[in-house]
Amino acid sequence: MNAETIYAALRRLEENVERAFIGKRETVRLALVAFFAEGHLLLEDVPGVGKTLLGQALARSLDATFSRIQFTSDLVPLDVVGSDIYRPKTQDFEFVPGPIFANVVLADEINRTPPRTQSATLEATSERQVSVGGATRPLPRPFFFVATENPIEFEGTHPLAESQLDRFLMRLSIGYPDRAAERAVLETNRRAPALESLQPVLSLDEALEIQAAVRETRIAPEIVDYLLDVVEATRRSPEIAVGASPRASLAFAQALRAAALVDGRDYVVPDDVKRLAVPVLAHRLVPKNYRSENRRRVVESLVEEILTTVAAPD
Repeated sequence: MNAETIYAALRRLEENVERAFIGKRETVRLALVAFFAEGHLLLEDVPGVGKTLLGQALARSLDATFSRIQFTSDLVPLDVVGSDIYRPKTQDFEFVPGPIFANVVLADEINRTPPRTQSATLEATSERQVSVGGATRPLPRPFFFVATENPIEFEGTHPLAESQLDRFLMRLSIGYPDRAAERAVLETNRRAPALESLQPVLSLDEALEIQAAVRETRIAPEIVDYLLDVVEATRRSPEIAVGASPRASLAFAQALRAAALVDGRDYVVPDDVKRLAVPVLAHRLVPKNYRSENRRRVVESLVEEILTTVAAPD
């Protein structure tokens, strides 16, 4: 695929997702950035704003397999990854894949399940494989893991560990739609949910080809230095106990390449760094003084402050 074909395919995909997920173009674009950067996405927002819908619309637009896992307190790891089942007829064990074996996996309310079950997703999200019963099985490609959590309910929840958070390329909030967008939602869904009418506009092979093109997108040395200046500032900040890791730097660079391509460029600009710093870095940082309910607000403010103090290249 040449540059023009890739850009046309990305616009077609974006427009198709927006037919169901209305009024949140920047959220859609950032979700596409996470997908084509081969990362994973954490959606943290109140109920009813379309977190599940976004994952479903993307899967339908890509002709991808989709599975939804409702994380609850009684869920166990084998419910996620699958297990070996004994078949009396063959007198042998047969592996039955769990819902993690899909192109797009939605982990709904992931913080409602205990850490033991949360950890069942670590190998999948970091290595795109699952180990069960002494055998390692690869996951489908592409593989996109989207997790949701409700930030206003804490009773009966288990906050994600730092190692778990670090597996997500980005953390996003959707927010409420404006009045015009909400009116459009009501009109569009008057007869039937808009999601049901979505048809695939991009094959999985084309999606994999675009992911490969992301890896070839150029980042000028000046932009790399700017990225590293921002990352180092998180480590030097007196307000931050744990700064961004080298893995965060790698993820940041890959996200910048994908953002450039989604915007129709084959090169990264300083504004890409400013646009993605909060969604890529904030959830990986641990502030020194915070309460659990205001951690997100604190770290996002700290990253925004860093962006005002680190000089961007011309």
